[in-house]
Parts: sequence; structure tokens; C-alpha cells
Amino acid sequence: MYNETQVKYLATGIFRFKDQMSTLLLNADMQPVSLLPLSTVDWQEAVRYLVLDKVEVLEWYDDWVVHSARWSTRVPAIVMLREYQKPKSSIRLSKRNIFLRDEYCCQYCGVQVTEQNATLDHVLPVSKGGKTTWENSATACKTCNYRKAASTKMKPKHLPYKPHFWDLVEKRKKRGFHLQHPSWSNYLG
Repeated sequence: MYNETQVKYLATGIFRFKDQMSTLLLNADMQPVSLLPLSTVDWQEAVRYLVLDKVEVLEWYDDWVVHSARWSTRVPAIVMLREYQKPKSSIRLSKRNIFLRDEYCCQYCGVQVTEQNATLDHVLPVSKGGKTTWENSATACKTCNYRKAASTKMKPKHLPYKPHFWDLVEKRKKRGFHLQHPSWSNYLG
């Protein structure tokens, strides 16, 4: 049916796909440990937590079993910590969080941008003493950022600000999450 090269290719492709899968990590209260970013661990770490009895498995990947020399198990899709971790409520200053604050919208022309074509603009350019802070950073499309360059004449439509943690969480929820298992949606509502 398949020759040896095709079998190796198929096996490698499947392994790469599975290797990129994650496990959703929930706190002991069945809420994600973090939404900014979403708390996931790679499948190897999830199995490690399972062996060390640090988590309880809530959902499994049905068609995925891993084996060791003496043991085999299905891979967890969702795990819950046995001990509660206090959630963080501080926001890290990052490009992704600034894009999220601005709802992936260029603050100069209003066009929607993606992670790939969004740029971070300094309202007061770095060359003129501007710092990378919440209040001096705005989302810009590449065209506007190039046009503005080191100028201070172009101003964003909305002044940049430091968002509250829960405002950013709500914006993240509105954007949706990449669900690697259908059961994740039950815990990310």
C-alpha cells in the first residue's frame, strides 16, 4: 500500500502534529490558571504531572496513547491541579498585550491588523526620548508606522493607556481561543 519512504513521512507528520498538541491546565477551582496567556502545558509535561500525582485528569485525547518500556497511558487533554495556585492579576507589558488592548486595530487609520502584520509604534519616538511603556505604545499597521517614522505630528485616534487586568481578559475572551480539544470550550466560557 505505502512504500517505506511514505510510511516514514506519514509517521513523522503524525508525530510532529501530536508533538505540537497541548494540555489545558486548570487550577483546583476548575478555572484556567491563566488567560493571559492561556495556561497550557505540552503533553510531555502533562504526563509528568500525572506521574507525580500533581494533577487530576478531567479529559483525555481519545486517539492518542504514549508508551514507555513498562507503562502506557492516553494523553491528557485537560488536567486540574490538586493544589490551588493563586492567580496572577498583573499584566506583563508585551507587544501581544498592547495589540490586545487596542483590539488588533491600527490606532492611526483604524484598519484591523493581525499578529503577523501589526507593528508596535512609540507615540513619542524612541529617538526623541520615548520609552516602551503602556502609555507610549500603540498598535499600528505597517503603512502608518512607516509613514509616521520618527515624527510626532501623527497622533493616535485613542490615547494609549495601561489597561486593567480584567479588561484585557474580557478582550482576550472576545477574540476566542485556539481549542486543541473540543472539551476545552467547557472551561473557557
